[in-house]
Amino acid sequence: MAAVGFCGDWFIFTCDTKLVAVHSKQSREPFVFDCSAAEKRPKNPKDENNSDGGSEETGSDKVLAFTVSPSGKLLALTDDNKRLFLLHCEPSWRCISTRFVVRRCTSLRFSQAEDQLLAADKSGDVYSFSVVEPQKEGELKMGHLSMLLAVTMSPDDRFIITADRDEKIRVSHLRSPYNIQSFCLGHTQFVSALLVPPGHPHWLLSGSGDGTLKLWEFESGRKLQSCDLTEPEETPSTEADEQKKPSVCRISSSPDARYVAVQCERVSTLHFFTLDQKAEEKLVPHSRLLLPHCPLDVTFDPEGRLWALMDSRDSPLQIYSHRGDSWECDADSPELRRVTEALKPHGETLEASSKTSSRFEHLYKVTFDNVTAYLQKKQQRLEEQQLKRTKTPTANGNKKAKRERTEAASQSST
Repeated sequence: MAAVGFCGDWFIFTCDTKLVAVHSKQSREPFVFDCSAAEKRPKNPKDENNSDGGSEETGSDKVLAFTVSPSGKLLALTDDNKRLFLLHCEPSWRCISTRFVVRRCTSLRFSQAEDQLLAADKSGDVYSFSVVEPQKEGELKMGHLSMLLAVTMSPDDRFIITADRDEKIRVSHLRSPYNIQSFCLGHTQFVSALLVPPGHPHWLLSGSGDGTLKLWEFESGRKLQSCDLTEPEETPSTEADEQKKPSVCRISSSPDARYVAVQCERVSTLHFFTLDQKAEEKLVPHSRLLLPHCPLDVTFDPEGRLWALMDSRDSPLQIYSHRGDSWECDADSPELRRVTEALKPHGETLEASSKTSSRFEHLYKVTFDNVTAYLQKKQQRLEEQQLKRTKTPTANGNKKAKRERTEAASQSST
């Protein structure tokens, strides 16, 4: 899974087993962190002594998720081998710690105070890892009954906000996560993206596999607005396609909180919104941007420009600036040239990553019309039974006629 982000002025790019950091302003040596060459999990002596030669399941070292601290000085990433890495980027890049998680993680988040790191995993649990004590093991904070897909926190670090596969968004107290503040209910498919927009500390944006973007007042669980992101020309070809609307895979806000960009998986159009606290409709559609290729990920830089990583061998990266009422491409940007040049050695890895299957394809709910199938089979059985009944009297009649002819023949011969 390819992803992009910014850690201060460092452009972050993850693909396959590598994280690549390129300074967008200065000609500094790019930093490359390869999970396949990182510290491995120590072998369990019990596994070595197993008579059947079995061992603990190992992953593929692929990067699953990463996050950047609010100050832009720390970065955390996790891989398919159930490892959690904590890195420091200034004055130079270095790995602070390597820790191990119980299950593969789906989402990471630093607290605003940068004293802890939250990790949500596929089994539905959230673990808290200390940043102050980078070697300390994680502490289980809370759990869902379904796979977690996103985790975030309120700006005051009071609440943990989690989203799962079963359409639920839960708001829990950080200090006592068993104390649930509210639920934000209304999505009809898995919830795949969360964002507390800058400048609006009591609001929450959520994206889902139902193709909608919703705005919540998360402390009360009240839904303020819902926007359908499905394009009018995207008509489903089958009933199965109708159930699978484009899933929201990224909600990103510009640093000045003026614009919110929403990306749907395998859709070339980006949706932009603004937030107006005084208006009746708080979530205001602003514009749309049709990209030349399907985006793999998008992010804003510190200057408010949008960087789009696309499924293209020739021009995988583009920068867009807002001018007037539209977003225009900055093809001649020196930052773009610098970063693109640094990413060229990883072009084949990016191309292979873009061909992987959808992240959310297996998460859609599938409905089975068992009643219709049952009625069809029942009708088929009734027709077969009726056919047998109609054939049986005819066969009996033929036997009776044959017997009568035989008796008549025997009487005539006597």
